[in-house]
Amino acid sequence: MGILQRTADPRNVGMSAERLAKLDAYLAGYVERERLAGWSMAVARGGQVVHASTHGMADVAAGRKMADDTIFRIYSMTKPLTSVAAMMLWEDGKLQLTDPVAKYIPSFANLKVFQRGSSTAPIFEGLTEPMRVWHLLTHTSGLTYGFLMSHVVDEMYRKAGFEWGMPAGKNLEEVCDLLAELP
Repeated sequence: MGILQRTADPRNVGMSAERLAKLDAYLAGYVERERLAGWSMAVARGGQVVHASTHGMADVAAGRKMADDTIFRIYSMTKPLTSVAAMMLWEDGKLQLTDPVAKYIPSFANLKVFQRGSSTAPIFEGLTEPMRVWHLLTHTSGLTYGFLMSHVVDEMYRKAGFEWGMPAGKNLEEVCDLLAELP
């Protein structure tokens, strides 16, 4: 018995088992056309899982099939998960969207903005207002990714180890401190 299992009949929550099965057929087509290696899916309503399925390969090179307990990276899906967690804290009164980020990460108290120059000789200026929690949730904080390669600041992020993720060998506090040093 696996982790990903149906706990309710779809009809009991106003859904159609036949239409849910069409999702499997549709996604299986992507596997057949080699557009996806595999997938794992669960559909829930009202806390009840009404459809659960897997198809294809978890690791094509190793020949390992997708299973209901396969662990894989979810990439940008961390953004909505983090946003939901933040809103739960807001509902509980433990976080305000207008709070400065520095309230929770002190190293963010003295952030700078890139004004001009190069990655080796940048000219910065101070913020006109602090970075706030809502800036992070709406992706308007000014933080960037090193892999974008469209600006001098992106190069600075790459040099600091933020090209495809976090710098290796650093804990979360160290990563935040390093990020706070960047424009």
